Amino acid sequence: MNPPSIASPSAHPNPNLFSTLDSTLPMSPPSYLPPWWLKDGLAMTLYTGLRAGRNWETLISDPEPPYQEKIFTGANNVPIFGWVAVPPHTRGTIVATYGITGTLDNQWLLRTLARKAFAQGYAIVLFDWRAHGKTAELSPTLTSDGLYEGEDFVRIAAQSKKMGCPAPFWFVSYSLGGQLALWAIKAAQDLATQDATNDSTLDLADIGGAAVVCPSLDSTRSLNFLTQSLTGRRLEQTIARTLKQLAWKIHAAHPGTLDPAAIQRANSIWGFDHELVIGRLGFPSVEAYYEATSPLHLLPHLQKPTLILYAIDDPMFDPTLVPELQAACQQNPALDLLLTQYGGHVGYLSSKTTQQQAGDPDRLWAWNRILEWLSAIHP
Repeated sequence: MNPPSIASPSAHPNPNLFSTLDSTLPMSPPSYLPPWWLKDGLAMTLYTGLRAGRNWETLISDPEPPYQEKIFTGANNVPIFGWVAVPPHTRGTIVATYGITGTLDNQWLLRTLARKAFAQGYAIVLFDWRAHGKTAELSPTLTSDGLYEGEDFVRIAAQSKKMGCPAPFWFVSYSLGGQLALWAIKAAQDLATQDATNDSTLDLADIGGAAVVCPSLDSTRSLNFLTQSLTGRRLEQTIARTLKQLAWKIHAAHPGTLDPAAIQRANSIWGFDHELVIGRLGFPSVEAYYEATSPLHLLPHLQKPTLILYAIDDPMFDPTLVPELQAACQQNPALDLLLTQYGGHVGYLSSKTTQQQAGDPDRLWAWNRILEWLSAIHP
C-alpha cells in the first residue's frame, strides 16, 4: 500500500477545493465541490438526511441487484439478516452496512452504493447490523459499536464465500457504520492470528481492505461537541428518539429481554448506551465504553488497505479530530485519507461542474471515489 494522501484546504491555491499532496496514491481523485447552496456542512447533512432520500432513485441509473435473503451467523452465534447478490462475472465482494440508525429497506445511501458496485461487477452483501432491522427481530442482542460487529463482518464474509461470493472482500460503510468497518479489519487481523474464524474457507489474504465515509472516530468528544449547539442538540435528540424506538421494537419482539423502565430513561444517545448497553458488555461507564470502541486508536494497527473519506465541515463530529486523523494516516502506510473542505456528514453530493470534471455518471461523489480506489487497488 502506498503512503497516505492527505488533502488539506490550506495546501491548495483554492482553499475550498480538495487537493492531493502525495502523488503516490493509487489514483488521482478529482476535486470536490458541492452545489453552492450546500457548501455549509449542516445544510448538506440535513439535505442528505431529509430531502435527497425522497427521490434517491432519480440520482442513479443502475438497477437494483437481484438480492436473495440470507441469515448469517455473527460473533457469539448472533443471527444477522442480510441480502446477497452475485453478478455473472465478479471482481470481488463488498460487505456493507449503514450508520447509527436505519434498516436495509430505508438506507438509500447504502442502496445506491450497492447498485453502482453491482453494475461494476462486485458481489454485494448488505446486512442489518445488531439491534437493527430484521436482525433485531431475530435477536435481542444490542449494539457494541464495533467490539463484536467487527467480527460479524468477517464471519459474514466467510459465509458469503461459501455462497459463491469471491475474494477479495471489502468492508464498506459510513458514519457509525464506518467505525464498525474499521473494527472489521482489526477483527480480521486478530482472528487470523488466533486461527479462530472456525471457517477454513476464509483467511486474511481473502480480505482486501476497507473504505469508509465520515466514520465515527471518538464518540465522547463528538457527542460533547454536538450537544454544545442548539441545532446539534436537536440532531442528537432526533437520533436518540430513533434509538429509543429501536429499543421498544426489541422489547416487543423479545419480551423480558429489555427493562421497560430503562428504555423510558434512555432519552439521549449517551443515555441509550448507559441504560441498555454498557452493563451487558461489562463497562463501568459510558466514557469507558466509548474509549474502548474508539477507532482512532485502531488506525495505527490496521494492516490492510483502508480508504477514509472525511469532510472538514462535518457538523456531527468534533473538528479537533481532523489533525489527529491526518497524523494517524501519515504514520500508517496502509491508510489513504481523502480529506475535503466540504461534504457535511456523509453528504458528498456533487455540483454539476464537479460531476462533469470528474467524469462521474452521477452526483454520488464519495461512492465514485471509493469504487475508483477499489479498482486501483485490485484492478
